[in-house]
Amino acid sequence: MKNNNQINIPEAREAMDKFKMQAAQEVGVNLTNGYNGHLTSREAGSVGGQMVKKMIEAYEQGLQ
Repeated sequence: MKNNNQINIPEAREAMDKFKMQAAQEVGVNLTNGYNGHLTSREAGSVGGQMVKKMIEAYEQGLQ
């Protein structure tokens, strides 16, 4: 299966991976490097949701 996830700035991949691991830890999801097919949809969604929440918080702080 081809991975269609693309990052606009390739150098940002490491930072995004670190951000994803941090978000997973915050919501209590056991995320590993590489393929995480063992995760439920709920777990994967909670990681993505936490990432979005953190990005919105950072944006709002930048507006102040």
